[in-house]
Amino acid sequence: MIDISQYEAWFITGSQHLYGPETLEQVAQHSQEIAAELGTKLPIKIVYKPVLTGPTEIFKLMQEANTTPNCVGLIAWMHTFSPAKMWINGLKILQKPLAHLHTQYNRDIPWDAIDMDFMNTNQSAHGDREFGFIGSRMRLNRKVIVGHWQSTDVHERLSIWSRVACAWADWQGGRFVRFGDNMRYVAVTEGDKVEAEIKFGYEVNTYGIGDLVAEVNEVTDAQIAELVATYETEYELADDLRDGGAKRESLRDAARIELGMRKFLTDRNAKGFTDTFEDLHGMKQLPGIATQRLMADGYGFGGEGDWKTSALVRAMKVMGAGLPGGNSFMEDYTYHFAPGQEQVLGSHMLEICPSIAEGKVRAEVHPLGIGGKEDPVRLVFNCPAGEGLNATIVDMGNRFRMIVNEVVAVAPAHELPNLPVARILWEVKPDMKTGVAAWILAGGAHHTGFSQNLTAEYLEDFAEMAGIEFLIIDADTKLRTFKNELRFNEVAFRG
Repeated sequence: MIDISQYEAWFITGSQHLYGPETLEQVAQHSQEIAAELGTKLPIKIVYKPVLTGPTEIFKLMQEANTTPNCVGLIAWMHTFSPAKMWINGLKILQKPLAHLHTQYNRDIPWDAIDMDFMNTNQSAHGDREFGFIGSRMRLNRKVIVGHWQSTDVHERLSIWSRVACAWADWQGGRFVRFGDNMRYVAVTEGDKVEAEIKFGYEVNTYGIGDLVAEVNEVTDAQIAELVATYETEYELADDLRDGGAKRESLRDAARIELGMRKFLTDRNAKGFTDTFEDLHGMKQLPGIATQRLMADGYGFGGEGDWKTSALVRAMKVMGAGLPGGNSFMEDYTYHFAPGQEQVLGSHMLEICPSIAEGKVRAEVHPLGIGGKEDPVRLVFNCPAGEGLNATIVDMGNRFRMIVNEVVAVAPAHELPNLPVARILWEVKPDMKTGVAAWILAGGAHHTGFSQNLTAEYLEDFAEMAGIEFLIIDADTKLRTFKNELRFNEVAFRG
């Protein structure tokens, strides 16, 4: 499972020697107090760093941040006026995400007591503007958060940023395994893996399905029996999968595949994977329950060789670690076009993550119809109603583009007795015609990462850290305005 508590962000404060040692002592005291407070509100550790007053110490701190693996980013605050030219060389080499917290120590102006000493010490209102200018002048991607450091809103927005920074750190040096190539003739699942490693920091490599089969064949009967017992404990088994049932051997085959895949991925320190039903030589069945359970444990996944979605699902799982709800590989499968009730049925052949399940989860085996292998075991369930989103990353040739569509999941009005896969029904924002048209105009993929516990702000922060294009389709989307945004972005991202 994913644990982000291992990560830390550094709280750095800018000032200068102009105001004397007493002021700097007060600045340091205030900064330590704020860092301690944030450390109790954010999901990662907040580390206080001594007040920065000159270019040499700033440069050294940025060097240290770059080479500290557990440091996922910096939270910067200018308590007093901190001349921004002294930040230039340090910011030039910074390779970690930056959050600019525009706050001040005191929430209220002390109307009766305020004097020039107070004004000189508490100058964040224009000290942060000076810092903001140099960030803009240097074209730095960063998040700006405005508000008092004790406010819930500031804690929530910093928490979002910190979770996203963890996902970005997780991508750096990450490994994603492709079992076979992508589905033949499909365009959107393709992409430039070299450019992705340059831009995103993770590597994608392909392994022959025979490499996986070799691991699967090494699994022992004792290991299989132990995992099957886990299946029996955690899921409701269909009658034909129970002990003595006609399909019991299919369950054992599925367990063997899961154990082999886990070892393969663990041995290579991989964080996600893909497979394809067009390359199953030596496999008895397409991995169903195996893929679902691996996703539930934090692995990214993309069907039909879709490595970009596999990496995105992993990032979304890191962002949402420990939050209620889940994140899953998803596909827009079919529509319900009843007037006034337009809905999308999301699913896939087998591989929807049970982290988004509601109610009972059943293990069942059914014919797949494609792939030419034995009937695969899969987990079947519905998903809860509520706010959600679909996100995708596509390769536009000269840049990567992230597209997010906010949706509302709804409870199915009818039973689905003949649909033996996990599934979710949602309504598109702002409406079906506008939302789907915008998605298609933007080149959005049919594979997505679906989330119950992330908002668009998480994905926007992530796109900002990655330096890629971000498009949101939400309740405020107007198609004419959206098409103009696409045109403007073509100019903005032209190489």
